[in-house]
Amino acid sequence: MKAWGISPRAILRGVKIVKNDVVIINLDRPRELRYGHKALKTLVAMTGKTLEEIETAGFDDLELVEKLTYCGLLSDAKQNGETLNLNQMEDFLDCAPNYKHIIDSVTAAFAAAFGANPEGDGGNDQQPAAEPADGNSTSKKA
Repeated sequence: MKAWGISPRAILRGVKIVKNDVVIINLDRPRELRYGHKALKTLVAMTGKTLEEIETAGFDDLELVEKLTYCGLLSDAKQNGETLNLNQMEDFLDCAPNYKHIIDSVTAAFAAAFGANPEGDGGNDQQPAAEPADGNSTSKKA
């Protein structure tokens, strides 16, 4: 997400993550934004761009923002028995508290789709701590 000029930690201030790959975006109602395989495949087909090109495009292209949001909402719509179409996105996005909320939510969900851990501090890689250089350890040996 650095291509969009936003740090992952900054994105998560005020963004609610429900599961590892689901972000809640507040539109006409709270909706789950998720970029699974089907959503990503649809996004690539709709835009004619690769995922890398989409990531580097930024949020200046408002039609791309609508497509990003639409594809991310497809799973939520299916779970709620709704049928979405791209034309609804303008109205949905107008319901967001502000444009920053849209950008932050889409960015966080897109990052989560690729296993990024924007909540983490980079120091929790689940690896054992190294022994001190002098060989001394704080644990007692039996």
